Amino acid sequence: MPELPEVETVRRGLEPVLTGARLTRVRQNRPDLRFPFPDRFPERLEGAVVEGIDRRAKYLLMPLSTGETWVSHLGMTGRFTLDGTQLGEFEQAAPIVGKHEHVSLSAIRGATSTRVGFADARRFGFMGLIPTGAVETHPWFAALGPEPLGNGFSAAHLAEAFAGRKQNIKVSLLDQRTVAGLGNIYVCEALYRARISPLTPAGRVSKPRLESLAAVVRDVLNEAILAGGSTLKDFANTDGGQGYFQHRFDVYGREGEACRGEGCTGVVKRIVQSGRSTFWCPVCQKW
Repeated sequence: MPELPEVETVRRGLEPVLTGARLTRVRQNRPDLRFPFPDRFPERLEGAVVEGIDRRAKYLLMPLSTGETWVSHLGMTGRFTLDGTQLGEFEQAAPIVGKHEHVSLSAIRGATSTRVGFADARRFGFMGLIPTGAVETHPWFAALGPEPLGNGFSAAHLAEAFAGRKQNIKVSLLDQRTVAGLGNIYVCEALYRARISPLTPAGRVSKPRLESLAAVVRDVLNEAILAGGSTLKDFANTDGGQGYFQHRFDVYGREGEACRGEGCTGVVKRIVQSGRSTFWCPVCQKW
């Protein structure tokens, strides 16, 4: 599943092409992806001008001149393309034409027309059209916590969210009600940098350690965005190249390898927490 940095990479690739563009020749090839497409989806996009491209957690939001916001979730294999240039590809390669391309349209800005496609081989992605004024209260967004790169995310917020919580901090950070958009890879990396054991009950993490954790969460995400995301299988950025942050992983996917911490003699271990793999160094990362 693409995480926040990968979705942000796609957003930044779409932004210069779609912001201010008028959508024409909208085509929908099937009735549903993970969920059914909105009623009259092509007709409601046709002729609309995209007023901007935002991201909330792992969703892309495009407010339109019609008063609706086009919402897209990439799922596992969803990807946008611009005239055939990949803007995100996950898990397995997905052809950009034929049966796997489910939406296509033209985006017109001035004298320039760009073909935009959305392909999703496994169809775990989905799209919606929501009245722009109702986005924040929509069920997809109403319960989301603050953005980890926004002003609402801080040690104070974590302390309040974790107060009295016995659940381990790894799973607690993956709770989208606590922090929106954090995924498994970057939580593993952040806990390692903060030297916090993923087994620690969230409510027992001290305020100074939460200060460190909040800072490294931001650092890890910003570094991953600058690197174009992480390529585990087929992710590609806006110019068709791969993301490179996976080459900087300190623990994720490094089971059995030596810890990279200075002077540490530990070995990276893998455990499973709530069905997700956790990679950590038991020597460096303490309760």
